[in-house]
Amino acid sequence: MAGSTHTVTNQAPPLTGYDVFTADRALTEAVERHLPTELREEALAELSGTGRSCGALQTQEWGAQANASPPVLRTHDRYGHRIDEVDFHPAWHRLLGKGVSAGLTDTWSRPGGHVRRAAGFLMWTQVEAGNCCPLSMTHAAVPALRADPDLAAEWVPRLTSRVYDRELRPARLKAGVLFGMGMTEKQGGSDVRANTTSARPLAEAGTYALTGHKWFCSAPMSDGFLVLARAPGGLTCFLVPRVLADGTRNVFLIQRLKDKLGNRSNASAEVEFAGTWARRVGEEGRGVATVIEMVAATRLDCVLGSAGLMRQAVAQAVHHCGYREAFGGKLADKPLMRNVLADLAIESEAATVLGMRLAAAHDAAGAGAGDERERALLRLAVPAAKYWVTKRCAPVAVEAAECLGGNGYVEESGLPRLVRESPLNSIWEGAGNVQALDVLRALGREPAALDAYLTEVGAARGADHRLDAAIRDLLTELADLAAAEGRARLLAERLALVLQGALLVRYAPPEVADAFCASRLGGDGGAAFGTLPPTLDLAAVVERARPVV
Repeated sequence: MAGSTHTVTNQAPPLTGYDVFTADRALTEAVERHLPTELREEALAELSGTGRSCGALQTQEWGAQANASPPVLRTHDRYGHRIDEVDFHPAWHRLLGKGVSAGLTDTWSRPGGHVRRAAGFLMWTQVEAGNCCPLSMTHAAVPALRADPDLAAEWVPRLTSRVYDRELRPARLKAGVLFGMGMTEKQGGSDVRANTTSARPLAEAGTYALTGHKWFCSAPMSDGFLVLARAPGGLTCFLVPRVLADGTRNVFLIQRLKDKLGNRSNASAEVEFAGTWARRVGEEGRGVATVIEMVAATRLDCVLGSAGLMRQAVAQAVHHCGYREAFGGKLADKPLMRNVLADLAIESEAATVLGMRLAAAHDAAGAGAGDERERALLRLAVPAAKYWVTKRCAPVAVEAAECLGGNGYVEESGLPRLVRESPLNSIWEGAGNVQALDVLRALGREPAALDAYLTEVGAARGADHRLDAAIRDLLTELADLAAAEGRARLLAERLALVLQGALLVRYAPPEVADAFCASRLGGDGGAAFGTLPPTLDLAAVVERARPVV
């Protein structure tokens, strides 16, 4: 029998058994805003189902189990045969199966597919971010494969399938497949043009033998991989199947799995190619151009993933403070804690609104005869958003953990996992400097991208004097791009902040837009969270962020 001193009081109940979608007002409003009327009822019902799955105790337990049991590499079987397989905890497979069945790899062919998938991906990240990597790679491989109609016809139906088949066997025998990718090498990192992996043409047209090493190969248990290698005509994109058509294993030597700070449930590997069979995707020498749309899709997923992590961190903090009592009242009602929670909530909502706007732009841009202005907007807004939103994730996660006090430093709270995960999206798919330089390239080479951006933010002019001033200051910055590399990060930050401000002024409740513009654009706030002007309607901001269980 527990002693009287062990009676548990003044603790928040677990945040479980709720609909993650309908509890997120910023997200539900974005979906309703960006989907045509005829799609909304079906999409909202589907996303609510995903939201209930994300909020279910069983799903949350699977996430914790997968994170606590990292994958294990088996290079050989008991008899000494090379097999290069990765074993995962059963919870990983359950999560991945649910993610596939929820449509997180099924985007490109259905109306409103990007908005619907973006909302699902943002929610699924909150359960366990590790399994989102193969979901993202599989989703993003589709536009790259479309460079070769024959390959697209063969692979895309399986990539967009809602069937998860974990067995390693020929793709033609599977109802659904997953894709990974291997671009970077140890000597080049983000500078993929320094790649040395070679591709020797074989007798069959379009086929090659690859020799080389990949320093980071995402999702090495996948059925296929898009990789870059140097063919006679230059850097080229290739499809490397894990299992060949005759059932034999392709030469795919996994040297080791990376021991990472976070993202523990997901396998990231170093792999060796030694006469590995591959099929060319696109033209020789056009490797970067072939994968560029894949890169854009994965970078948007970094934005969405960070937005999801921020949302979960804020939801946990607001939930905890709504129950926890200290100094004679609820923590959430204390003016200083309310300021912190509101500041966090604003950052989270700004990330969500921006990520969903970019997903809507993908839907509008489409393929072929899509909206050129939306396509141009993506060219500038995606690297700016990827730069800024992913960098805001870590401070949000750390501050949210602090809201729980010592409880937030304990693994069982889930906050330490969010903290470890929070820097990842800023590093993957091109770290901060890569994104900032990409912003400069877009500004210098594609005038339509800046025109589209200015049209987007211009739709909010006149609604808030601080936003108007920020737009004017930005135009002054953009007037002289000579020797701009040294201030590329500042430009990317300001582009993202102004765009977030414009979107919130147009779409968010006045109290949210007011707080954002005052603190992020008007200079009326400090460097740390919890420094908003106290004259703002912070109680309404916190209440909007509260997850209703």
